[in-house]
Amino acid sequence: MDKNMIREVIAKRVAKELKDGDVVNLGIGLPTLVANYIPEEMDVTFQSENGFVGLGPAPEAGKEDKDLVNAGGQPVTIKPGGAFFDSSMSFAIIRGGHVDATVLGALQVDQKGNLANWMIPGKMVPGMGGAMDLVVGAKKVIVAMEHTAKGNPKILKECTLPLTAAGEVNLIITEMAVIEVTEKGLVLKELGPEATIEDIMAATEAELIISEDLKVMDI
Repeated sequence: MDKNMIREVIAKRVAKELKDGDVVNLGIGLPTLVANYIPEEMDVTFQSENGFVGLGPAPEAGKEDKDLVNAGGQPVTIKPGGAFFDSSMSFAIIRGGHVDATVLGALQVDQKGNLANWMIPGKMVPGMGGAMDLVVGAKKVIVAMEHTAKGNPKILKECTLPLTAAGEVNLIITEMAVIEVTEKGLVLKELGPEATIEDIMAATEAELIISEDLKVMDI
């Protein structure tokens, strides 16, 4: 799969995890694509941590509003009924447990559900942002990311980068697999459209438990 197809597969599969009535925060980058794949008949309220709810799909080319951007500075749309507010209200929503799910990328995830997604030592970083609050405050934490980075595993036995949070990840969705974090370890629930068990094992450092109900992703 090329880069665009990989991102599409992941975003479409994440969208299937969301339920009618959910309040969901989408991280910058790949997770923002999830908003493009929510069925019209489904009512999902997307929250942007820079201060609004009602985040819609990406705007058409040429129709961007420079005053309407998400937390990553990318142009977005807002749906009817959306609302703007300041950062204190935005983080009260997050820290108060009002976000049903957060979808965010990762540099590394490990088999204990630990997440590292905010810095690589020695490289310039803007700061942790809202990820630390989101992964602790949201009811469900979904990591949406490519399975490997330059061929190197990102799903590890133990994270080696500084952690964003410990033991907070519930589900990992990549172009190769859907993996659930459980008390017993990482359970491989679904295969990507072009992946085999052997492919996934070779691209994953962490130990995987193969689900008895293993199936191919429905996207």
